[in-house]
Parts: sequence; C-alpha cells; structure tokens
Amino acid sequence: MREAHVFSEIVHHTISADEVRAKAPCAIILSGGPKSVYDTPAPSLDPAIYELGIPVLGICYGAQLMAQQLGGDVANTGVGEYGRTTLTRQGASVLMPEWPANVTCWMSHGDAIARAPDGFVVTASSLEAPVAVMENVTRRLHAVQFHPEVVHTEHGQELLDNFLHHVAGVAPTWTNTSIIEDQVALIRAQVGEEKVLCALSGGVDSAVAAALVTKAVGHQLTCVFVDTGLMRKNEGDQIEETFTRQFGVELIHVKAQDRFFDALAGVTDPEAKRKIIGELFIREFEAVARDLGKGGDGPRFLVQGTLYPDVIESGSGYAANIKSHHNVGGLPDDLSFELIEPLRNLFKDEVRHVGEELGLPSEIVWRQPFPGPGLGVRIVGEVTRERAEILRNADHVVVDEIKKAGLYRELWQSFAVLPAVRTVGVMGDGRTYAYPIIIRAVTSDDAMTADWARLPYDVIESIANRLIREVDGVNRVALDVTSKPPGTIEWE
Repeated sequence: MREAHVFSEIVHHTISADEVRAKAPCAIILSGGPKSVYDTPAPSLDPAIYELGIPVLGICYGAQLMAQQLGGDVANTGVGEYGRTTLTRQGASVLMPEWPANVTCWMSHGDAIARAPDGFVVTASSLEAPVAVMENVTRRLHAVQFHPEVVHTEHGQELLDNFLHHVAGVAPTWTNTSIIEDQVALIRAQVGEEKVLCALSGGVDSAVAAALVTKAVGHQLTCVFVDTGLMRKNEGDQIEETFTRQFGVELIHVKAQDRFFDALAGVTDPEAKRKIIGELFIREFEAVARDLGKGGDGPRFLVQGTLYPDVIESGSGYAANIKSHHNVGGLPDDLSFELIEPLRNLFKDEVRHVGEELGLPSEIVWRQPFPGPGLGVRIVGEVTRERAEILRNADHVVVDEIKKAGLYRELWQSFAVLPAVRTVGVMGDGRTYAYPIIIRAVTSDDAMTADWARLPYDVIESIANRLIREVDGVNRVALDVTSKPPGTIEWE
C-alpha cells in the first residue's frame, strides 16, 4: 500500500464495524493468513463491515473468509496450490482491466473457494482454484486467492494500485515530502519551545529521526550517543566524525561501557538482556537531562527511531510479541521523558527514502540495520567484555568482506553471531578450545519477512578464512540458512 503512495494501518480482525466507521478508511484489505476458515477458532470479521460501502479487497484467507461470510462455499479439496501458478482470466474485470489472458501468480493455500456468493462474478481461475478472483462491483467487494503483494506475482502491484486508485478512488498523496511536512508540523506542535534529546546510535533510523527533529526545532535538539560497549568496531569515532563535524549537531558522548557490562553480568535470558539494556539506556539519558537542566529547565522530550515493524513485533494488542525493543517494549514504567517517535508509522524502506529527501549522505541512509541493544542480542548467552570484543572484530570482518564483494546494498543485513559455547579445534598442530562464529546474511524489503542470502561460496570462504586467521578466540565458522519465519533476523 505504501508503495502505491497510500498510507495504511494494520488493525486486528476483531475490529467492529462501528470502529471501522469511526476511522473512516478509504479502503479495507483483508490479509492472507495460515488458518483455515474451518479451524476452531478461526479469525473472523464483523459481517457488518461488508455493509459500510467501503471498498474491500480480500487476499487468500481474506478472500475465503469473504466468500464464506457472504454465502459462498469454501472447500478443502485436499489439493492445495503453493508457489508459482498460472492464472487464467475470464470476462471483464475492474481489478485487472488490462491483464493478459494468462499470468503467473503466487499461490499459497490449501482450501479453495468452490462457489462465489450471489452477486459476485468470477473473473479468473487456476488449476486448483476455480474462483481465483471474484468481484461484486455494485457492492465494491473484491477478492483474490493469490498473493498480489509478492514480487513473484506478475502485475501484482498493478492490481493493488488499481484497487486503491481506481476502485477506491484514493489519491496517491503519501509521499516522502508529505511525510516530512506532516512530521515537522507535529513535532513543532508537540515540542513548542522546549528542549529535546535524541537517542543517536549512528544507524539510519536514529539519523533520520534526528534530521527530522533538527528540521523542526533546530538548536533545541541535543543528540546523545551512549557507548554501551556493544557497538560496532570504531562506531563511537565514526558517529562523532559524522554528526559533530559534518552536520554540526550538538552531540554528547556518554562512555558507559562499564555500567552496561556490570548490569549484564550473569544474565542469559534474551528478553532480560533487552530490558536491562533498554532501561539503562533511558537512565543514561535521564542523567544527561539532569546535567543539562542545572541552572534552568532541562530537556523534556526524547526522540527515538522507533519503526512500524518494531511496534508490530513488540506486541501491539493484536500481534504476537516476537521480541521487545529497547525503544518500544523495554521502556521503564517511570519514564521521565515524553517521547517523540517521528518514524513510528514507517517501514525501513520508507525511512531510507525520507533520509535521502532530507539530504543525509548515502553511507548513513543505506547502512544496514543494527539492533538497539547492539551486540548484546548477537551474543547467545551471557554478555561479557571478552565476548563483545570477539564479536565486534568478527562482525567487522563479515561486513568488510560483504562490501568487498559488492553485496552490501543487495543484503538487508549481514553480520556475525557469537554463541556462548566453545568448540574443540586444531590450529598450528595444536588443540584449541574457542568460540564458533555464525555468519548471518538475509534479504528483505521491510524486515517483516526475510530470506537467507545465497552468498557465493568464495565470499563465504573468504569470510571464514579471515575470521579464523584474524579474530582471536574463534576456531570455527558456520552459516545460518534460516528464513524469517520460522526464525527471526537477529538471534535473540
């Protein structure tokens, strides 16, 4: 939806028709999902939503649910369709007015719509889905069995564009310029003449957030970089160079490594580590705010680079709590700041484009994502100074070789993981007992899903050789070939 320049919000299927009416959306899309409409329980929808006169597009499970609730038939034929499938057009379609007779689409379903509800016209089918597309133009209800949102579906984005712009009549006004203008106005209204702190990490999210707030309130902003000891190699120096000298931002560099390692001593649970790191982050900011407030009013606002996937994955009342983030799920209850989160409604690709629009350099805008808790969530087990240093050096090798191979921009993330276990090895004709390093590289568009990257063997070999040769404490290298789902991108 965002790629069609239309703002979209994810809501839970339990939303009522009255709640939908109050939100006054221009269109509704019912997503796909892993359930069957015959499961107990199965996700359902308030039937009154279909009567609101708002254009609705059902996708996969959403299509089957629409068919069942409106009087059609959904059947489990025992033969599903998974992967690339040929879609055959039939008759006139407002969703696909100029599509060819046969199109390759991406299917992923076990059940199939056997009979469309009364008033619907079937406008496409496939070998195992007799009702692959159904439309009721009068009621503005439409459904597709396939997935138009995946790149494997030919003309998929075209279908979404057509539904939004022509069927629903939504103007393509969600642009980088409009996002910046809206956020600048909101920040100015929220902040007034007050002082603001920004949690600056050196990554793209905090950099774009800082640039947005700078555009809104200028010198009212002070950026704070907390060096936790869990940052990438030479990151503190790079941040000071970029933001102090290049952008002229007022930057306070807090060197808090000892406090973080002391707080993490003996802690192995990943959620506990995230929450410890998140709370200590906030306490460090509060200490800076107190210092800045001596002799006058200190900053009352804190800027954070929270993104929409952070909000969703941290559990937003309807999504599974996959992980807590220091800037979403890990904030202490007695937070003394009022938060400013100008990127909270954006996905990562949108943040990058906004950053370019704001004039940030490409080496910042296109930097691969780095988790808020830093290397602390890439060390499986207790976080110690020794393990952090080993992982920092290993991570530097992985990224350096990925850049040399010209793959950095093609990958969503590429990094090293350190399990807190040791393995036996042989180096220089002698026995070693050292750590393994796992190479993790994934491709993705928005981090909601990700596939493991098929790195060339020679690149993997170069990384492995350098890790063994250059990083003290490492004697074994493995490659993570897990996609998301079932795994997450990070290990903890």
